[in-house]
Amino acid sequence: MLARLRSEWAYLSGALRALKRVKPIARAPNRTWCDLAEDLADRFGDKPALLSDEETLTFRQLDERANRYARWARAEGIGKGDCVALLMPNRPEYLAVWLGIARAGGVTALLNTNLRHDALAHSIRLVSPKLAVVDASLLEAYDTASGLTDPAPETWVLGPVAEDAACNDLGAALDAVSGTRLSASERVDLTIEDLCLYIYTSGTTGLPKAAKLNHYRVLAIMNGFSAAVNARADDRVYVCLPLYHSAGGVLGVGIALSVGGSVLIAERFSAARFWDDVVDNDCTVFQYIGELCRYLLNAPPHPKERAHRLRIVDGNGLRPDIWEAFQARFAIPRILEWYAATEGNAVLFNFDGTVGAIGRIPGWAKSLFSIEVVRFDPLSRAPERNTEGFCSRCEPGETGELIGEVLNDFSKPSQRFDGYASRSETEKKILSGVFRRGDRWFRTGDLVRRDARGYFYFVDRIGDTFRWKGENVSTTEVAGTLSGIPGVLEATVYGVAVPGRDGRAGMAALVVDEDTFDLAGLPAHLERGLPDYARPLFLRFRSRLDTTSTLKQRKLELVEEAYDPGASPDPVFVSDPVAGGFVRLDRDLYDRVQAGEVRL
Repeated sequence: MLARLRSEWAYLSGALRALKRVKPIARAPNRTWCDLAEDLADRFGDKPALLSDEETLTFRQLDERANRYARWARAEGIGKGDCVALLMPNRPEYLAVWLGIARAGGVTALLNTNLRHDALAHSIRLVSPKLAVVDASLLEAYDTASGLTDPAPETWVLGPVAEDAACNDLGAALDAVSGTRLSASERVDLTIEDLCLYIYTSGTTGLPKAAKLNHYRVLAIMNGFSAAVNARADDRVYVCLPLYHSAGGVLGVGIALSVGGSVLIAERFSAARFWDDVVDNDCTVFQYIGELCRYLLNAPPHPKERAHRLRIVDGNGLRPDIWEAFQARFAIPRILEWYAATEGNAVLFNFDGTVGAIGRIPGWAKSLFSIEVVRFDPLSRAPERNTEGFCSRCEPGETGELIGEVLNDFSKPSQRFDGYASRSETEKKILSGVFRRGDRWFRTGDLVRRDARGYFYFVDRIGDTFRWKGENVSTTEVAGTLSGIPGVLEATVYGVAVPGRDGRAGMAALVVDEDTFDLAGLPAHLERGLPDYARPLFLRFRSRLDTTSTLKQRKLELVEEAYDPGASPDPVFVSDPVAGGFVRLDRDLYDRVQAGEVRL
C-alpha cells in the first residue's frame, strides 16, 4: 500500500509541476524564448550557461551573441518567417545562432551534420532557406550538396576558410555589429504561434521530414521537461546528443537554461570519455537515448563510473533488458523515462521509475490527456475500423497503436500538432473519424500496450513488426531476448522475404563477444525465451550496427540485403532443423533456400 501511495504521489506532483510551468505560456502569447533569454541574462549574468572543451558562454554572453546574429540576419534581409539553414557541430555557439535568427523573426532549419550529397540537398530543399550558416569544419560536407539545390541559399561560413572559397565570412560580419539589446525599432513582433525551428526526423526508414516547431512548442518543451526533472539553478546537464535534434538541442539544454542552470555540451557521445566528462564537470543530470545506456553498460569498467554527482538521468528508449543492470552498475539514483516525439502530441512520463514502462496516465488524470491505444491491423498497417467505420480502444494488455487527439486547447497543452514543412506529410500523420465524426488524431506509428493501472509499454515501431506463420512478431521483443543471451552485445531484428513463403522470416544482425558467445547453445536460449514463430531463422554477424546520429538502429539496408551471403562480407547463418542449429549459409545453400528445397 505504501508503494502504491508513493507511486500516485510521484505522478500527482510531477504532473502538477509540468502543468504549472506550461499552462502560463498561453496566457502571454507575445512572450517567446527570445524574451525569456533576456530575462535570464539579467538574472544570471556571468554565470556559465553553455560550456564545452573549446568555449563557454555565460547567460549574458549568450544574449549578446544572439543579438549580433539578429542584427546580421536583419541586414541580410531575413524577416518574419524567412528560413536560415544551420550546419554546425555541437558547441555553445549553436544556441546563439538560432536564438539570434529567431529574434530577427526568422526560422532556423537544424541540418543533420552526418548528411551528405542527395540526403543533405533534400533537407535543404524541404525548407527553401534564404541563407545557410555553415561551420568551417563542415564546409566540405556542405559542398557535397552543391548544385543539387535550386535556388541555392547564400552561404555564410563561421571560422577560417580558404581565401578562394565562394562564401561569406560570418565572423567578420558579426564583429561589425553590436551585441547590445535590440532597440524597439529593431524588434520583430513575435507570438508563440510564429515558427521558430525546423527539426528533421531521423530518417531511419527513408528521407527526413522537417517538423515545424513554433515558439509555443519550444517553450513548452523546455519548461515542461524542466519541471518533470524538477530542475534547479544549481543543476549542470550533460548533453552529448546532437543539438540539431529536439532531445539534445531543445529539451536537453532547455531543462537547465530555463531555470538558470548550466549545460555541458560534448561534440558527440563517447563511452570512453563519458564518465570523465560527467565527473570532472560536476554534472547532476544527463540526457540519454536508450542505446547510449547500452553502450555504457557494454563498455569496460571505468574508475569514475560510480564517483559522479548525478541525481537523475532522463530520456527515452531505455529497454527493460538493461534497465536494472544499468541503474545498479552506475549507482543512478533516479531514472526518468519518458515518451515523446519532436512533432508528436502524445507525451508520457514514468515518474515513479517502474522498470520498462515508457510512462503512465493514472485513472484520475485520464481527462487531462487525450491519448488512446487503438486496435491495429498489421496487414493494412492502419488502425482497424469497425462496422460503423470507427476505431476500437484496446483492452488492458492488448497491443495497439498509440494515438493522440489533435487539439489546440490550452488546458491540454501537449495535444498540439503543428505538422511538417510538407503539407502532404502532415496529412499522412492524421487519422480522422476515430471515435466520432470530425475528430482528428495524430498517429505515432508506435505499437504499445497499456496495463490496468495505466502504465504504457513500448512494443515496436509500425513497419518493424512482421508476420510469420500467421503470427505477428515484434522485432523489439525478439531483440530484447537476444540481448539477454551471454556474449550478445547488440542485436537488431527484422523480417525478410523468402520465396514461396507467406509473410517474412525473422533475421537478426548481431554484434557479439567471440570469447563468450556460444552459437551452438543459441537455439536452446531461443526456445526458452521465444515461441517458435518468433525465433530468428537467419543470423548475420557484424562488427557494429549502423545507427542514426540519435543512436536509433538503421535497418533499411539490412532488409534490402536480407540473407544473401554475397551482399556483404558479413557471415550469414541459417537455422537448419536437420542439424539442430545454425549453419553457415554459402552460395549453394542460399540457392537451395531460394528454390524452396530447404525446410525452414
